[in-house]
Amino acid sequence: MTDDPTVPDEPTRTVTDDPTVPDGPTRPRPADLVLDSLTRRMRAMHSLYDDALSTMDLDQVNHFEREGVLPIAFSLFHIATMVDASFMLMTGTPPIWDDEWEARVRPAIADHGKHRTVAEMVNQRIGDYEAFQEYLQAVFHRTDEWLAGLDPAEISRLVIPRPFPPQIASTFSARVAGPDGITLLDAAECWIYQHGLRHMGEIELARGLVGLGGMTS
Repeated sequence: MTDDPTVPDEPTRTVTDDPTVPDGPTRPRPADLVLDSLTRRMRAMHSLYDDALSTMDLDQVNHFEREGVLPIAFSLFHIATMVDASFMLMTGTPPIWDDEWEARVRPAIADHGKHRTVAEMVNQRIGDYEAFQEYLQAVFHRTDEWLAGLDPAEISRLVIPRPFPPQIASTFSARVAGPDGITLLDAAECWIYQHGLRHMGEIELARGLVGLGGMTS
């Protein structure tokens, strides 16, 4: 305060009165938190596959236990091709899998098997293990890059509206969907993340049949 009555008192300034000084830590938006969590969880799920693939050989992957028990080859080929196809539904990007990859990987059944029976898919085998690993890494790497550049506002975009077609109505994502339908977040969570963990569980169980352990404690 000044003693000169002709000079107005200068207002007391606080840190928050200065527009050049932020009020405090900026709180992240909910969409940012959700996307960050999904990105980290997706990378962790991919790392489980990296570890599984690096600790198995082709004989173990193609091991046939008995009728009714799917080989590891099925779970691996299924998740790779299903994520590849799901990515197209989510983003409009064509699948990576094509005739060239088929010629390189040489699967016994060039089909993800979603609409086939267990009796058919117990015959799945992978021909070239190294080529398959390259394909799976390409699928996962594309997902990671996409998530890294995704606008958080996009996660609420509707991918498949209700009413669902029969091939969607029977899926886990249909159970997760909100009143309007399946959003991009629902699709990424269900078609890639949850789906990947589900088949990793199959792989961990099947690894026990060939003398290997699980992926985490």
